[in-house]
Amino acid sequence: MTQLHRVLYCSRNLIPGAPEAVAAHIRSILATSRRNNARDGITGGLLFSEGCFAQVLEGPLDALESAFERIQCDERHSDVTVLQSGPIATRDFPDWSMAFAGPDAAGPIAGERIDTAFAGQSGGGDKLLDMLKAVIARESEWLASVPEPARA
Repeated sequence: MTQLHRVLYCSRNLIPGAPEAVAAHIRSILATSRRNNARDGITGGLLFSEGCFAQVLEGPLDALESAFERIQCDERHSDVTVLQSGPIATRDFPDWSMAFAGPDAAGPIAGERIDTAFAGQSGGGDKLLDMLKAVIARESEWLASVPEPARA
């Protein structure tokens, strides 16, 4: 059995344009990421809020290294900051090739802004990982409650 690993990072958004254009661009990134992650056995979650990304990726080390290298070289990100990286026993996002929550989902749960992680105020990423888990769990519950035709 292949050892699972996790990488948790945050980065600043460099996607230019109005909020609607940024949202469309993020939808495109998500579609590509979900396809690639499903192919590579990667799961995880992405939160976009206050002009910052917070993302957790889980999977085989070689696949994570390739995916993270693409992220670091992507001109749409700056200040890529790794908060956690290492082996894990189980996945926290097993059902998601890339769960996503935008700014509205983060609001009441976040408690603090993602950008505090850039200043080393994230407690080693534990708070950010907990926030991602809570937001994605809430989104999962919502999605399960939506009738199938409305999901498209």
